[in-house]
Amino acid sequence: MTKQKNYNKTLIACYLGFVTQAISANFTPLLFLTFKNTYGIGLEKIALIPLVFYLTQLLIDLAATRFVDKIGYRTCVVSSQILSAVGLVLMAILPEVLPVPFMGILIAVVLYAMGSGLIEVLVSPIVEACPFENKDGMMSLLHSFYCWGAVGVILGSTIFFTVFGLTNWKILTLIWALVPLYNAFNFISCPIERLVEDGESMNTSQLLRLPLFWLLILLMICSGASEASMAQWASAFTESAMGVSKTVGDLAGPCLFAVFMGISRILYGKMSEKLDLTKAMLACGILCVICYLTASLSSIPIIGLTGCALCGASVGIMWPGTISISSQKCPRGGTAMFAFLALAGDLGATVSPTIVGNVSNMFGGNLKIGLCIATAFPLMLILGLIILNQKFNRLSK
Repeated sequence: MTKQKNYNKTLIACYLGFVTQAISANFTPLLFLTFKNTYGIGLEKIALIPLVFYLTQLLIDLAATRFVDKIGYRTCVVSSQILSAVGLVLMAILPEVLPVPFMGILIAVVLYAMGSGLIEVLVSPIVEACPFENKDGMMSLLHSFYCWGAVGVILGSTIFFTVFGLTNWKILTLIWALVPLYNAFNFISCPIERLVEDGESMNTSQLLRLPLFWLLILLMICSGASEASMAQWASAFTESAMGVSKTVGDLAGPCLFAVFMGISRILYGKMSEKLDLTKAMLACGILCVICYLTASLSSIPIIGLTGCALCGASVGIMWPGTISISSQKCPRGGTAMFAFLALAGDLGATVSPTIVGNVSNMFGGNLKIGLCIATAFPLMLILGLIILNQKFNRLSK
């Protein structure tokens, strides 16, 4: 008798994969001032850390279109966890042993960013390939674990630093590294299926000639941009709008944003069988526009903060929803499609906060004007969804 495969183990491994990505993306920014004070690193150099992180992710997303199918999902996803763990461990070690501490930090960032990029490319198709019912809901629930991971990292780190002090940050870094290290063993033993059988998936050139593919890329860029424009500036917006400390700003801004984003993904995961995904995303796009306008135009701080928090709910299903729509509309897209979608989402998430910051600087550091300009991203998402619904309402064969 053939032993039944335990796909729930695969699901748990993928959940922890997104928690690992949340650790990689959200922990090091909490240490920026610590790096400045401990190693004498200037803020202009510290600003390179997130840039290096996201550029490395983008390069891995692009490269993954070439090597993932050749090497295999399991090898790549286990490597993603090992790279993430090694990067975090080296974050605690290299700045102390290298003559230039900043170079040690960058080496560590590149390593865990490579792991993070692989996670982003691989985890969604691994879940999509599992024989689960209600794939839309599963995808939304899966991506909610990035939100809960982000909340856990911010809250857990804040509590740790309050109790044990910032001087013990290396110990906490090693503790966070245990998550991907443990999860590597999960991915070694869990069942992993192929998304598309050999010879049936579209190659890169076929995808690039498909008009539908470029529309899906646009949706993904707008999804990443709509999420990151508010998420990356939530702390600064809360501090400036409400006049609170950085600690309170971190908790009230990014944490509230992530909580509402996670809640929306869980709710859609539970209700997805009763909802039309495209219509749900359209509603979320409209809500996102309202939230950006509320945050940027309101003169009452608490209303502005409410707009910031509810923006998390509005962007919650955009990223996983676009992935689900892509799987439905382009079922032969394969790994290359998922890699390009990850690349597009990361591109939107990398460029949009920079646009917000630059526009704000043009108007004397007025962050509200920058966020008002960011309303263009959910508006473009709405337009893309309308075109998708009218022009590509049938599944691509």
